[in-house]
Amino acid sequence: MVRPSVNSTGQKELDKAQNDFDKFEENINSLTVDRMAKVPLEEKDPQTKISTREANKADAPYIKPFKSINSKEKANERFAELRRKSWEYVKVIVENNEIIGETIEAWTKRWPGDNADFWKVPVNKPIYIPKLLAEQLAGCRYHRLVMQENTPTSFDEKGTYYGAMVADTTKQRLDCRTVGENFVSMSLR
Repeated sequence: MVRPSVNSTGQKELDKAQNDFDKFEENINSLTVDRMAKVPLEEKDPQTKISTREANKADAPYIKPFKSINSKEKANERFAELRRKSWEYVKVIVENNEIIGETIEAWTKRWPGDNADFWKVPVNKPIYIPKLLAEQLAGCRYHRLVMQENTPTSFDEKGTYYGAMVADTTKQRLDCRTVGENFVSMSLR
């Protein structure tokens, strides 16, 4: 791209604007996955207030896929043992932290040759679901990004500019806790 020809004052302004843009781009690029992974997970109390004994005694339905699409891939025998373990059913309590009480809908297809399965998962009660679905639901989280107002980012003859993009907290959007001797989130296993 060809730079426009401008007078010296205009060139100084263009250089300053380019410098500010480069600093902002560097700030955004510094938000790497590794740096965001270090941001603490926001602590939340469980929605389902149930004792371990009550949860163990409660009848829990086995949740099956609502819809399934056959795979055209051939199953890879190297993953046979991992596939078998991931399809074992576990007793869990699933919670929707974003829209409390709403049924969760999700697709799964982890291994080559597996069907693509659509699940409708009820929340806030003990159920049995495959381990691969439980791990997928427990991994549903996002990073909350905010502008840090007190950090100076640049300055010029007009003043000092503040604000830097930082990851504030990590929020657990969905959670899946095993029912057993103690309720542990599947993401912590």
